[in-house]
Amino acid sequence: MASAKVVEHIRKNAVKKQTTMDRNANRSSSDPPFEETYKNLFLKHSIKPLITTPTTTTTIEEHDLPLIDLGQLVAGTAKEREQCKTAIAEASREWGFFQVVNHGISRHILEEMTKEQVKVFREPFNKKKEDNCMNLRLSPGSYRWGSPTPNCLTQLSWSEAFHIPMTDICNTGSTNIDNCNPQVSNLCLTVKQFAITVSELANKLTNILVEKLGHEELTFFEDNCLPNTCYLRMNRYPPCPKYSHVFGLMPHTDSDFLTILYQDQVGGLQLVKDGKWISVKPNPEALIVNIGDLFQAWSNGVYNSVVHRVVANPRLERFSTAYFLCPSGDAIIQSFKEPSIYRKFSFGEYRQQVQQDVKEYGYKIGLSRFLICN
Repeated sequence: MASAKVVEHIRKNAVKKQTTMDRNANRSSSDPPFEETYKNLFLKHSIKPLITTPTTTTTIEEHDLPLIDLGQLVAGTAKEREQCKTAIAEASREWGFFQVVNHGISRHILEEMTKEQVKVFREPFNKKKEDNCMNLRLSPGSYRWGSPTPNCLTQLSWSEAFHIPMTDICNTGSTNIDNCNPQVSNLCLTVKQFAITVSELANKLTNILVEKLGHEELTFFEDNCLPNTCYLRMNRYPPCPKYSHVFGLMPHTDSDFLTILYQDQVGGLQLVKDGKWISVKPNPEALIVNIGDLFQAWSNGVYNSVVHRVVANPRLERFSTAYFLCPSGDAIIQSFKEPSIYRKFSFGEYRQQVQQDVKEYGYKIGLSRFLICN
């Protein structure tokens, strides 16, 4: 009997070990070839960890972001509604980031979003890079990973993403999912449900931010930030053995008006506050909202587009989905009042300049390019 128990114990351990090996093998086959592709960078900087500077410091203090209950906008008194709006504007000025609860997006949709997202990223790397992962029929270049032209390890992002224009969702962007391949109908439906509800939230927050500037003209956003100009980005940050040398996502600001982020509980998002990096404590009930470059320019610097990043994790993978509120490429961005600290520019011009800087320098320079004093 004793020997039988030993045999059974060995069998269970073997099954457990094989299951772990299979899971790791599947993950490995789905991971982008970071080390192979950027091997020269790793050889060059193999003994240098991330440098502790204001832009790359690894000394972090964990904080909760300002937490705003949007339920007050519906069920609160007139005073509570006004206090909620004021809190949104103050957080956008002082932090550039805040988190919202009672935001109107159901827990079911968020959980389904995570589940379907994991399925997509588990596909083999060779399939994902063909822009035909699970027959999603995404636009060319939708799948992205790493960094285009890193000059050093601090410019390398250890992550992969599907950048999905709203017009690509379910092929045509309509609310009818009949055209979806049966294999991906759940993904189509989930992404569409998430996109519709989060875009409504983005529009609501934008209107509040415009109102709190004392500006009653809302037609700019209504005319230029349309469903077909915005996009979703599904992110995955694989476990990173070189975590002390690279970022999950290198420091940057967002080139849009407003970003709404749904993240898992692994953590890793960090942002600059008062000249220091702080780590954002995950809140399972909240969505994260941050101001983008365009809103900083449009508000004439009242609202703050803050540098943020994602740190790499040696053991755990991280998932998130972001919605970006963007205008059309020919939309002219100018301050809502004069004198303006930024010159007028189109969103297309801004994106082109960002792409050019990333290609030439390995990182984004951003709004400082468009200051009138320059």
